Amino acid sequence: MPHIALDENLPGITALFAYRPETAAPLGQLAEVLLRGPSSLSVGERELIGAVVSRGNDCTFCSRSHAAVAAEALEGGMPVVEAAWKDVDGAPVSAKVKALLHVALAVRESGKSVGGELIEMARAEGATDVEIHDTVLIAAAFCMFNRYVDGLATLAVDDQDAYRETGVRLLEHGYTNL
Repeated sequence: MPHIALDENLPGITALFAYRPETAAPLGQLAEVLLRGPSSLSVGERELIGAVVSRGNDCTFCSRSHAAVAAEALEGGMPVVEAAWKDVDGAPVSAKVKALLHVALAVRESGKSVGGELIEMARAEGATDVEIHDTVLIAAAFCMFNRYVDGLATLAVDDQDAYRETGVRLLEHGYTNL
C-alpha cells in the first residue's frame, strides 16, 4: 500500500511521475540522457547497470522493469540479466562491462566504496573515463530512483514476465514520455 495517494493503476515510478509531473519531467530527462544519450556503452549495457544496481537495492519495480529493457536490448536476453544478478563475474558480458558493474555495485554501497583498484580494473579492461563517469552517475541515479520508488511504497509486481511490455515500450520510446 503506497504511503501517499497514488493512481492504483500505475506501478512504481510511473505512479510517482503522474502524481508530480513537474518533478517527472527532469527525472525522465535525466534517465533519457543516461540510458539513451550518446555513449560508447550500448543501451543494453547501461540498462543492465541500472537493473543490477536496482536488484542490489532490492527495488522490485526498477530491477524488473530495467531488466526487461536490458533483455530486449542485449543479445542473449533475460538469461544475461539473470546471470549478472546472480554473479557479475559469471555473466556472459565483456570483461569491461563486468568491471563497470563492479564499480556500479560499489556506488550502490557508498560513493566512498569506489576505490582506485576498481577504477584501475575498469581501465585495464578498456573502460574510458567517460564510461567510468557514466557508470558512476547511472548507479547513483538508480540509487535515488530506487529509494524514491520504495520510499513511497509504490506498487510493483514481482513477476518478470509482467514487465516485458514495459521493456519493449521503454526501449522504443525512451523515458521522456512516461
